[in-house]
Amino acid sequence: MTAQGVLLVTVVVWAVTLIRPVRWRALVAALPLPMTAALLATDHPVDGAQLVGVVGLNLFFGVVALAHHRFRWPILLADLAGVGGYLAIAAALRPVALPFWPTLAVTVACWLLAVLVLHRLPGPGHPTDPTDPAGPTDPAGSARLPVAARLLLVLAGAALTGLLGQVLRGLVVTFPYAGVLVAVEVRRDLPVFCRHFARNSLALIGFLVGVHLGQDVSVVVALVAGWVGFALVAAALHLPAWCRARRHPVNLGCPTRT
Repeated sequence: MTAQGVLLVTVVVWAVTLIRPVRWRALVAALPLPMTAALLATDHPVDGAQLVGVVGLNLFFGVVALAHHRFRWPILLADLAGVGGYLAIAAALRPVALPFWPTLAVTVACWLLAVLVLHRLPGPGHPTDPTDPAGPTDPAGSARLPVAARLLLVLAGAALTGLLGQVLRGLVVTFPYAGVLVAVEVRRDLPVFCRHFARNSLALIGFLVGVHLGQDVSVVVALVAGWVGFALVAAALHLPAWCRARRHPVNLGCPTRT
């Protein structure tokens, strides 16, 4: 990853640290800034592999949440398990050529199924014991990693993808560059975060569709089309709920006149 890519990853992670609602944290984490940097830094065309890479991103966060909250692994060890799951997908897909449009149809169908399943599952309670502010196996408590440590993790992730480029190939575009650090920042809310991130994944698919449609013209046209696709899908996902909230504000307990 280039220096500009590292900067974009840092911006995404830093923005996540400043946002409190998990819903908006997941949306910011889904912004395709690292994917844009990866597309600019590599010559991989967007095909079906990147669509599966979006599935791999959800698998990454799911594995981290499972390892950290269910098996109570330290968050950095859970991060490594998530990266391992993503790399396993990349290695399995290495000899396979995935046509874009059939893979898109299967990916969207899987997204719809996942959203339906997550909607039917009971919502998770508070992810940690209120008497244990440190969370599961988190001896550092609520303290975040120092800025220097975060930058080192970003650089390590970029170096890792460089060394494993032959394994990742097209999936290098969707590698969880920012996700490794975002998982650390939202570790207390990972189960809820995974639900929201899975929903926002449709916007990432919209980004890849736009890039695929424009990549035969030029890189600039492809990226502009990709961001337009992301914005349209993200608006379709979030504007209805936002409009309903504006029309029916939450009653904060103020007395009403009779």
